[in-house]
Amino acid sequence: MFTPRARAAGVAAALTVVTAACGAAPGTQQSTASSSAPNAATATSAADFGGLDKLVEAAKKEGNLHVIALPPDWANYGEIIQKFQAKYGIKIESETPDAASADEINAVKTRKGQDRAPDVLDLGQSFAISGAGESLFAPYKVQSFDKIPEGQKEGTGLWVNDYGGYVSIGCDAKKIAACPTSFADLLKPEYKGKVAMNGNPTKAGSAFAGVYAAALANGGSFDDIQPGIDFFKKLKDAGNYNPVETTPATIEKGETQISIDWDYNNSAYAPQMAAKGLDWKVNIPSDGKYFQMYAQAINKDAPHPAAARLWQEYLYSAEGQNLFLKGFARPVLLPSMTTDGTVDKALAEKLPSVEGNPTFPTSQQVDAAKAKLASGWDAAISG
Repeated sequence: MFTPRARAAGVAAALTVVTAACGAAPGTQQSTASSSAPNAATATSAADFGGLDKLVEAAKKEGNLHVIALPPDWANYGEIIQKFQAKYGIKIESETPDAASADEINAVKTRKGQDRAPDVLDLGQSFAISGAGESLFAPYKVQSFDKIPEGQKEGTGLWVNDYGGYVSIGCDAKKIAACPTSFADLLKPEYKGKVAMNGNPTKAGSAFAGVYAAALANGGSFDDIQPGIDFFKKLKDAGNYNPVETTPATIEKGETQISIDWDYNNSAYAPQMAAKGLDWKVNIPSDGKYFQMYAQAINKDAPHPAAARLWQEYLYSAEGQNLFLKGFARPVLLPSMTTDGTVDKALAEKLPSVEGNPTFPTSQQVDAAKAKLASGWDAAISG
């Protein structure tokens, strides 16, 4: 993900948040399997365990799963974690939910051999690709692997896209007379000091996507993100750019009245804010449609390798994919689930309407855009 993880403080009560463990000494992994049991750390499919039931047995013996950078209100991860724990009796330790993809990769590198290393990762495309290139991940093909479209997975399963969404513009309709429906609208003087994003685009996936979408809206392309950087400089020079990072708390306080973010985040805010008396509206910008998926990966040195693989199986099951859908995210298996009838139609109908089919930049285009942004963003915003 280049992944944005700026979310509401705290984690759902069902989760165990790792805090004191952050200072723990490296732990020694203990094997609970017999010498004849399959090596979970090298298993590339459930078949290597003797089937899904045997994988479940191995994961239950480990008893724990360590995740990082999974806000409970992001793509419905709070409920996904609760349902996984209830289904398998495996305790999930959820650390630093507001962390970014860069933090996830850093944790894999710096905690190698430690019990507190993350077992699994939820990453933006550029980080998934670069992490695979650095040999940080374990290859694993979930049972539904063949149903996942080409281009949405690494061939051996080092990373696999799981859900995604469109860049959108959220707006507090009780404070903003006319909510913006395009990037061009955001330059209007009535939005002075009101246009925020979910994080810094050099670190956060949703913010990076916001700049990419702005580029598409202003004559740029997947090969040219510079018009997006220029757009945010104009936004800043006009006094409209708000550097406060969007969270449910900042929306409720009125600190971020307009927010560029994934449609599943903005859509999830709407019912939360309605309960607090706010009217949060969501629009897919008419002049800059940008869609991106996030990817799952397994830490090659996961301290709980069987639980990590079972987590992947759960996320790519119909149950897991429909739970993403419940959080307004568009699951990677939506096309096949629509065909085979396993999709929750009522949830699918609640997705924000978008005309046309999404197009995707290549990994090379994303890497180039990321490099361009890294070299030009600070100067554009602070200059």
